[in-house]
Amino acid sequence: MVRPEVIRRRLQKLDTFVEYLERAQAYSFDEFRSDIEVYSAVERNLQLAIEALSDMAGHVVVDEDLGHFERARDLPDLFEEHGFIEADVREMWKDMIGFRNVLVHEYVDIERSRVYDVLQHHLDDIRQLSHVFDRFLD
Repeated sequence: MVRPEVIRRRLQKLDTFVEYLERAQAYSFDEFRSDIEVYSAVERNLQLAIEALSDMAGHVVVDEDLGHFERARDLPDLFEEHGFIEADVREMWKDMIGFRNVLVHEYVDIERSRVYDVLQHHLDDIRQLSHVFDRFLD
């Protein structure tokens, strides 16, 4: 059985990350790309937000014995298989995990315009996914 306090604590941290990111949306692209502190903080908060989603999903899968996973990209499939999300949400989540992998492993080559695009257009995706875990708070 999922321990609500585990999910609640991570949701609170996720809210902190997203709140920072929402404030950072006010930067123009020129301000964003020229200020290493802003750019770095946005990258890190995006990474941590996506990590929090995967971390919560991993807890749910293990605690509810929903199946086996080897990597974060397996989690959306298990969530869809058990009826927690629809196929379109699964694909969005997998894209998000892929973006997190780029932030972590391909940081040398990542284009700032891509990070800025995610900042400006995909925070609602993170919020939407966070609500998947509301059912485990009761």
